[in-house]
Parts: sequence; C-alpha cells; structure tokens
Amino acid sequence: MFKRGCGLEFLLVLCGLELSWSCPRHCICYMAPSTVSCQAHNFLSVPEGIPPHSERIFLQNNKIHRLLQGHFSPTTVTLWIYSNNITYIEPSTFQGFTLLEELDLGDNRYLRSLSAETFHGLGRLHALHLYRCGLSALPNNIFQGLRNLQYLYLQDNHLEYLQDDLFVDLHNLSHLFLHGNRLWSLHQNTFRGLGALDRLLLHHNQLQWVDRLAFHDLRRLTTLYLFNNSLTELAGECLTQLPALEYLRLNDNPWECDCKALSLWDWLKKFRGSTSSVGCVAPAELAGKDLKQLRKEDFPNCSGSESLHQSKTNTWAGTNKVSLKQEPHPAQPPQTHPHHPQLNEQFPSPPSPLPQPPPAINGVQVVPGVSPDMIPDQRPGRSRNCTRQRVRGSKGKGPNEVHILKEMADKEYSSPDFTGKYDETSSNGSNTRRKHKCTPRTSVRPPSGVQQATNLGHSHHTHLFLCSISGLLTLILR
Repeated sequence: MFKRGCGLEFLLVLCGLELSWSCPRHCICYMAPSTVSCQAHNFLSVPEGIPPHSERIFLQNNKIHRLLQGHFSPTTVTLWIYSNNITYIEPSTFQGFTLLEELDLGDNRYLRSLSAETFHGLGRLHALHLYRCGLSALPNNIFQGLRNLQYLYLQDNHLEYLQDDLFVDLHNLSHLFLHGNRLWSLHQNTFRGLGALDRLLLHHNQLQWVDRLAFHDLRRLTTLYLFNNSLTELAGECLTQLPALEYLRLNDNPWECDCKALSLWDWLKKFRGSTSSVGCVAPAELAGKDLKQLRKEDFPNCSGSESLHQSKTNTWAGTNKVSLKQEPHPAQPPQTHPHHPQLNEQFPSPPSPLPQPPPAINGVQVVPGVSPDMIPDQRPGRSRNCTRQRVRGSKGKGPNEVHILKEMADKEYSSPDFTGKYDETSSNGSNTRRKHKCTPRTSVRPPSGVQQATNLGHSHHTHLFLCSISGLLTLILR
C-alpha cells in the first residue's frame, strides 16, 4: 500500500518539474545528471534557453562561430563543442567554471589562436581537447593552474615550437598527444614538470633534433612514439632518463648509423622493453639494416667518446648551432626560423613534407615498419586507459540521440596506428606480444523522463493532467 504522504510528494515532484526542466528548441534534456543535447542541428550560435544548472552540455557537429561569457553556467561539468566552426573564444568564457572536468573544443579547424587566460581557473579539469584546431602556437601560461589535468590532446595542429615550461603546472598529466604537428626540435625544458606522464606521442612531426636532456623529468613515462620524423641521430643519454620506458617507436626516420649512433645502439642493446626497427639510411654499406641488429664491428674506428658526439655538438648552450641534414634537392633560398638559436647564421630550409601514409588495408592504414596494432596493454596493477578513436559519424545519428561514454576519460589517439593488439620484437630477439582489449564504447538513447522541446502546448496539457491525477490519488489515500 501507498503511504499516506507518498501521493502528495509525487504531486509536488510533478508540479515542480516544469519549473526546473526547461529545454532549448530542437534539443533534448534530461535529469540526473542534468543534460542538454543540441548536437547536429546546424546551430550558428549557442542556443538560448540552456537550463542554468546543466551539468553536461553537448553541442558537437553544429556551425557555432563564437563562444562568449554567459553562454554557459559555472555548474557545467562536461562540455563538448567539437566539430563546429569556432573562430573566437572570449578569454572569460569559462571564468569561474570550478566544476568543469572535460572540455572538448577539438576539430574547430579555424580557431587558430587562443588567449593565455582561456583556461585559467579550471582547477578540476581532467581532459582538454584541442586537436585539429589549426593552432600554430600556444601562448605562455595557457595551461597555468591545470594541476588536475590528465589528458591533453594537441594532435593534428600546426605547432612548430613548444616553449620552455609550457607544461610545468601539469603535475598530474598522464597522456600528452602531440602527433601530427610540425615540431622540429625538443629542448631541455620542453617537458619540465611532467613527472606523472605515462604516454608521449610525437610521431608524424618534423623532428630533427632532440636535446640530450629533453626527457629528464619523465621518470614514469612508459610509452614514447618518435616514428615518422626527420631524426638522423639521437643520443642514448636521452633515453637513459626514462627508467619506466616500455614501448619505444623510432622507425621511419633517416637514421645515420655511423659513430654518432653508437650511444643509441648501446642503449638499444640493453633495453628490455618493446622497440620498433631503427632503419639505417647511411653510411651506404649499412643502408637498409636495422641499427638494433648491428654488431660492434660495424662501427670501425669509433672510440668510446664518439657515443657522446651529439651531446657535445648539438647543445643549445654549447655551440648555438643545430646539426641539420642537408636536403638533396636543388638549393633554395634560406628561410629564417624564429625559434632557431642564431648568431647571424642562416640555416638550410626544413625538410620536405613527410610522405602521406600508405592506403588503408581493410579500413586500417599501415605505417611502414610498424605493426598496425599499436596500443600497448597496461602493466599489472595499473588502471586501464582504453584510448580509442572517437568515431565522429556515430554521434548525431537519429533524432537528437545522446551518446554517453562508458569511461569519460577514454579518448582517441586520432591516428590510424592505434587499433588493437600488438606484436613486436625486442632488441634481444625475443618476441613480446601485447594484447590490449577495451570494451567498445556504447551509445544509448536518452533515459526515460526525457523532455524534448517540440510541442510545448502538448507537454503543458500533459503536465496539468498528471497533476490532476496525482491530486485525486492524494485525496483517495487520505
């Protein structure tokens, strides 16, 4: 039997529902947690009427141009605005958003620049998405105070340079995605402060030079991807600073396997983790061979001091000069790089653009020398990070369908090189097979109780009818 007070409580809940459950036109809203879904409706601006206490707001796949202060409420916890046409974000747009945990601004290709104050004060933010935003530079202090950030997505932009201490406040960052940019160098303090970093993805850039102390703070790094760059040499001392390293990818770089490679060769021989091939392009007698498979006899006339060749000759503070591989193409007018250390010197033009990935096989693109199954599993005792590519086309199917991630921290590598299990050979010839299986993300329709802003008159009559029925029940139960 109903208790005597139940009918009255039910009546009060129903009668108060409409006051707290408004919803913008063409959107879907529901409670617990309070959510507004306005995806894929060609909105040119943030729709009006978003409930002031909404916790989750989904505005992806529209044509929104600007984000201004007052568009959202400081109660917002999750905000997705990816795949729009955003060209400007007012610096105070997210001011006071102390509860915001995930902000996805990715795939706004014409954004191109951000104010240094854009994300200040977002102390609880744990995932920030800025992939494919056309960014060519990041201002100093843009990540200041984001001490709870764990996932930072900067891939597929036009970044050429990362200034010192850009990430110094990100003490809890575990995943940093920088692949698909135009980075050409890594300095001593580029990654300073990232003591909790687990994965660093730098593939598909134009890296030519890495400071021997570039990774000095990355004591917990387990995964480092440097494949498909323009590296001709890398000091073994760079990698000795990574005691937790398990997965290293160096393939598809023009490695020069002469005396300069001796320290890297020595480090690879001692490394017990999983590595890719390290294909030599020079000298001619070693072209096509894997540096890992060479013997000591393949380095004639190389003394022990040669292993420190890079650290002595390619240091900013030492000679103020960068050793760059000359292009075999006809001479071109020299170009000035604003971030090259220069003493009235001119440097050769940067390498030609990287070759495009080969065609897909069965829907998966293959990078030469790398298994297409690149996601390593987690070590025992670690929390599993199932980082998969978000399928953009799946969201927005059906009328205002709301998609909920099973794990909000799971985000895509946004690269064809990460698809599943992994099988590779370590430097000592042993086979290291890693399998990584993640539960596929599920998309669910809105739960019962969803309010869709379609016919306000009908919903109002239904509301009055329910209130009347509840009132009668209350009287009967008395």
